[in-house]
This record gives sequence, structure tokens and C-alpha cells, in this order.
Amino acid sequence: MPYFSSKVPESFLGTERLDKYISSLPNGFNRSKLKSGVHEILINSTKAKLSSKVRAGDQIDIQWEDNIPDNIEPEDIPLKIIFENDDVTVVNKEQGMVTHPAAGNWTGTLVNALLHHWGRKALSQIKEGELSTILERRRPGIVHRLDKDTSGIIITAKNRQSEEWLQNQFQKHRLCKEYILIVRGCPPKKDGVVDTFIVRDPADRKRFKAVESSSQGKRAVSLYHVVSVYSNYSLVRVRLLTGRTHQIRVHMKYLGCPVLGDSIYSKKDNYFPNENLMLHSRLLKIQLPGQEKMTVFKAAVPQRFKRVIKALKSQHPRSYASAGIKAAIKSKEEK
Repeated sequence: MPYFSSKVPESFLGTERLDKYISSLPNGFNRSKLKSGVHEILINSTKAKLSSKVRAGDQIDIQWEDNIPDNIEPEDIPLKIIFENDDVTVVNKEQGMVTHPAAGNWTGTLVNALLHHWGRKALSQIKEGELSTILERRRPGIVHRLDKDTSGIIITAKNRQSEEWLQNQFQKHRLCKEYILIVRGCPPKKDGVVDTFIVRDPADRKRFKAVESSSQGKRAVSLYHVVSVYSNYSLVRVRLLTGRTHQIRVHMKYLGCPVLGDSIYSKKDNYFPNENLMLHSRLLKIQLPGQEKMTVFKAAVPQRFKRVIKALKSQHPRSYASAGIKAAIKSKEEK
């Protein structure tokens, strides 16, 4: 994937939009190419937009993709449908499936599968105009996402009205999202709250890290409950109060017990060297369009979890946690 890196000279006066600044450089490229193929923009290791202002001393890093397909094609990919009506489709996403087309993953995504499932035609790619419009066109119906290697519940919108409704629920966090995970080690408490800021790791642009205070990071809050412990492994349940990129993975790393199979935030495990990320979106509680009450969706425990737990039970005695995640929520609300 092409990569561009440049530092704004210390002699640069005033500020300028990033896209204008890049297009003015001898080794830069025009704004239309930047808009159509951009994958990620960083200014001083912080995620930025084409409209962001740059000033003297700023470090600019951009990734983009040249070979963008003309269309997003419907693909006959089997989906595990949990629920569906005229407004939404709730899917139990398989591990390994990318949520929507983007640089490096233009086919085989959930969007490709949904277009076929909904009986829709191919979507022509927009390569000119505002970046927000370009991205919106590439992910119709997607109001939230799961990492490629995270399995479980994802809700999608079948029309524009439902999409706006669901986006509002997520933006105002009028919902409940709960995950199960297997971690290496054990959290310091059986029930706890992780309340930090999440920033991009300056040492590795693919990673994020949790810090106690930050002028640039975003606040991230996770509630966890240790379900059971097997020697140096734990089965944990996490409920998110915010929705940051890699939030659970970063918070578990912060607690000193990274998610098993996490190739970014953990080393390969000697006992389970071939297991992928042990993170699963287990429950979603949300108010659907046109409904007055909340609806709860659950996704079955994946076979990979059952396989690992079975192996752990055969080798190690098990101890259970006491209270529960509701106790952690109550404690957080009382503070």
C-alpha cells in the first residue's frame, strides 16, 4: 500500500488545509487522488482529516490505495442472520470477515455479502467530491464495525431512515454492547472499571495505547467481569461505555492480560500458538426504529471459544468470579 511521509518545515508560516498543502509539494499529489484513495491520515501520530490544518513542524503520514475498483459488487457469501425486518439486518459476523470495503479489502466484506442478501445491484464507486461522501458510499447500512478478527453481533440498516436512527443510538450510546474474551493472565480484580484515554502509539502507527491523561486522546471506559480463571488464562465479559478503536484489546493490554491470539497487542502463546483473536461480540441491546422498548440480540459462543475452554478445563482447575458486571456498572454510576 503506497505511503507518503513529510514534515512541514519550521519556516512555514501560518496554517493551511492538509490537502492543499500536500498538493503544493513537488512530490505531492492532486486532491482528487488523495480523496478517492486515502486509507489513513496522521498528523503527529494522531488521526486527521483532509480538512485538518497543518503548521510548522507537523509530521504528516498518509496511506492510500491506487487500484480502487469501479464498483462494489454484490457477492454470494453466506451470512448468519440473527434477526431481520424491513429496517435492519442483524448478523453474527464470522471471524476473518472485514466489515466494509477499504484499502486492501475491496471484496469479501460484509457489505458485499449484504448487497447480495438484500438483492441490490453493484454500487458505483465515487472517486471525486467530499471524503465523507466517498466513504459513505462504500459502506451502505454500516453504522458500527467489528475488527476483522472479532466475531459476533453487528447491526446494519436497510434504508436511510433506519441508518440515521441507528447512528443516533450509537453516537449517544443509547445501547448496551457486551463481549466475551479469553485473556492471558487475570485482571487485578474480579469486577472492575477501566477508565483511560486512548491514543495512537507513536512507536507503532498500527497500535493504540491507554494513558491516564491526554490532550489529544479520547476517553474510553470499559466494565469487566471475570467469569472464570484457568491457571494463567481467564474468561472475561466486557461491557463498553464508549466505542473506541481496539478499545477492549487496548484495555486488556493496559491491565497486563492481553487477549489470547491478539497479534497486535500480545505475543504468540506457547500453549495456543494457532489460535486467532479470542474476542466475540456476544450481546447487543438497542432500540430499533419504530420500537418503544429495547430489543436484545445474542450471538452463540463460537466453536473456537469452546475448543480453548475445553482444553483449559482438561489441564487446569477452575475458579469462578463472584459479583458480576452489573455490580461494576452500579459502582461506576455511584461515582
